[in-house]
Amino acid sequence: MTFPQRLIEGYRAFCEGRLKTEQDRYRELAEHGQSPEIMVIGCCDSRVSPEVVFDASPGELFVVRNVANLVPPYTPDGAQRAVSAALEFAVQVLRVKHIVVLGHGQCGGIRAYAEHGKPLSPGDFIGKWMDMIKPAAEIVGGRERYESQAEYLTALEHQSTITTLDNLMTFPCVR
Repeated sequence: MTFPQRLIEGYRAFCEGRLKTEQDRYRELAEHGQSPEIMVIGCCDSRVSPEVVFDASPGELFVVRNVANLVPPYTPDGAQRAVSAALEFAVQVLRVKHIVVLGHGQCGGIRAYAEHGKPLSPGDFIGKWMDMIKPAAEIVGGRERYESQAEYLTALEHQSTITTLDNLMTFPCVR
């Protein structure tokens, strides 16, 4: 398999265009490090790019992306450490002033949870990760409470984002 030509062309365009116009910014970031004021926790869905959505420049956002933009509750000995580590770094080291949870519509992770699909692998990584949506699903109630599947999914997307905000507040460094 060869490396996608589209990415090679995109990199060349970046080097010939944006890199040249923002060379000073990149040099400053390389020499002095990053100091973003905003952390964005977003979904890894390819349609939702925080830098594009917020028209942000390099170094402006500290971005963490995962399936369904979830944050686990604070558990110092828990298994879900990547998001917790990034959160701790952003708050304690970078001293971000704002944390944005960027939820979005038609989230595949939320849909996967709602449809109770079969595990994709013996490890069921997605299923275990999506278990964090259970508190939101309990608040939203069952599908039968809604006129359509789309309405139910929207309610679950909204409540999942609220639950993620609640989980953020369980971290001592965030509180």
